[in-house]
Amino acid sequence: MNKGVPMRVAINQKLIETGEREHLKELLRAKSIECGWKNQLKTSCKEVIKEKGLEHVIVDDLLAEITPKGRALVPDSVKKALLQRIRTFLAYYASL
Repeated sequence: MNKGVPMRVAINQKLIETGEREHLKELLRAKSIECGWKNQLKTSCKEVIKEKGLEHVIVDDLLAEITPKGRALVPDSVKKALLQRIRTFLAYYASL
């Protein structure tokens, strides 16, 4: 078993218990709208639907096609902001 798995589970549990996970999600939502990521992804979805035809698009297939592009489109500044917030959270709880 990977040694990092129990650590990841413990961190995720602490994020949930403290409410920080929801704060991180809200930060990500706000930043994605602010930087235009949400609109870019919406446009990409519309293009796929237009290309394949509405009656031939299944949600799971659309997600499979759009997810890699969506992840690639997240600006580095947003990733860095989230990472810094997580590091600050971890540093605080590691010092307790």
